[in-house]
Amino acid sequence: MISPSLEIIEQCKTAISEWLKPVGLEIKPEKTRICHTLNPIEYNGKTEEPGFDFLGFNVRQYPVGKYKSGKSQKRFKTHIKPSNKAVKAHTEVIKGVIKQHKTAPQSALISKLNPSIKGWSNYYSGVVSSETFNKLDNIVWLMLRAWTVSRCRKANYEKLGNYFQQGTVKLSNGKERHESWLFKTKDGFQLWKHNWTPIVRHTTIRPDATPYDGNWTYWATRKGQAIDTPIRVAKLLKKQKGKCTWCGQYFTPSDLIEVDHIVPRSLAGKDEYKNLQLLHRHTRDDKTALDKANAVSLTMEQSN
Repeated sequence: MISPSLEIIEQCKTAISEWLKPVGLEIKPEKTRICHTLNPIEYNGKTEEPGFDFLGFNVRQYPVGKYKSGKSQKRFKTHIKPSNKAVKAHTEVIKGVIKQHKTAPQSALISKLNPSIKGWSNYYSGVVSSETFNKLDNIVWLMLRAWTVSRCRKANYEKLGNYFQQGTVKLSNGKERHESWLFKTKDGFQLWKHNWTPIVRHTTIRPDATPYDGNWTYWATRKGQAIDTPIRVAKLLKKQKGKCTWCGQYFTPSDLIEVDHIVPRSLAGKDEYKNLQLLHRHTRDDKTALDKANAVSLTMEQSN
């Protein structure tokens, strides 16, 4: 729980303890920590460092100068980062995979590491993770260098060149990036790096907004800003101003949205933005049925 008052926190702790007693449960002191998010505090005879961990994230505030405080005039900024425990656990997983694949082909090692690295990076892509991603990539590089040395006995450029290459990678945000040391097979299969995952800040909900207010323009636009929304879906939502082009209704937060080709691929339609549109899933079924009927009709006309 979070509160600006230590007194309220202690009252809540007491209330929770009393609530748990009838069912035979209690708060474990070793798992209960009260701290401040900005400054160290003295509590129960020991100094508690600022910040706390929650679900793999570390939440903490940092002091800033008056020229960096921005319009809010606050002398601190709140940063949410991957916790040290989460980083250590992820590093151990990667270390274990590399150890298990000590004699395996390079492609097998990449196949095993990529899902772990991509999944972990995506989980932390909405917070302050750039520095952590860069540090992890450096650690992974050192691990892979040691893996290479264990196979070829030398760490010279000629030997490393069999496993590391220069090249350009296309990121998930559509941009391209040149890299000097890609852990990559000769046929182009490469290891994903943590810092290739773009950092996308979570957009907070407007204080007066609710899914039941009928403001579907706001909610449809917000859906395009969500971290897990694919780039082309976000672009099409903006282009269509949050509306389904088939039925003309706004997309709601719970709607299933699908990307549709205006001119079907079966009729030589191209896979480019000007030939794409967003539809509700049920309306896309209707359009697909109509496209198939038109294709059959066109085929019959051409045969006659």
